[in-house]
Amino acid sequence: MTRLLIVGPPGAGKGTQAARLAAAYGIPAIATGDIFRHNIADKTPLGIEVKAIVDAGDYVPDSLTNALVTSRLDEEDARDGFLLDGYPRTLDQVSYLDELLASKGQTLDAVIRLVADQEEVVSRLRKRAIDQGRVDDSEAAIRHRQEVYARETNPLIDVYRDKGLLVEVDGLGEIDDVSARISEALAAREIAPVV
Repeated sequence: MTRLLIVGPPGAGKGTQAARLAAAYGIPAIATGDIFRHNIADKTPLGIEVKAIVDAGDYVPDSLTNALVTSRLDEEDARDGFLLDGYPRTLDQVSYLDELLASKGQTLDAVIRLVADQEEVVSRLRKRAIDQGRVDDSEAAIRHRQEVYARETNPLIDVYRDKGLLVEVDGLGEIDDVSARISEALAAREIAPVV
């Protein structure tokens, strides 16, 4: 089965492409935010701990995020493949994921990076904010999220590039076109969809 990560700046279409990839490759799309919300809603011990941290406005520490991801990857649907979105976010999480997979005799197959021009993404997110009446999505807030993403993610991208796992794809354009570019890039690495 296929084990993938997807990364890209906010507004690059990661969620949309993750859902399409999951369907095409027969693997679950696993977003860290969804894991947090699921555990909080189910009031699991980890969920209760995460809720207290989030309610206090703090970041969820790596140790807890790692525990939640480990638990999710142990679920039946993810044992033979997955697509992670939003994890890993730190170099320590990269190391943890590598060790976790190695303990199962597994490795990542590829890390898909959606590349998108910052001005184009900011424009797209501003339009969406206006259309959906999101007054808190100011241009300044959107630009700040882009800067945080770049600062936090660039070291991870370098690690995966050095490991030969990085697949860079133009993330702008029609949804079908981006999906086709991702599929072609993965096919070039002999990673084929199941459907």
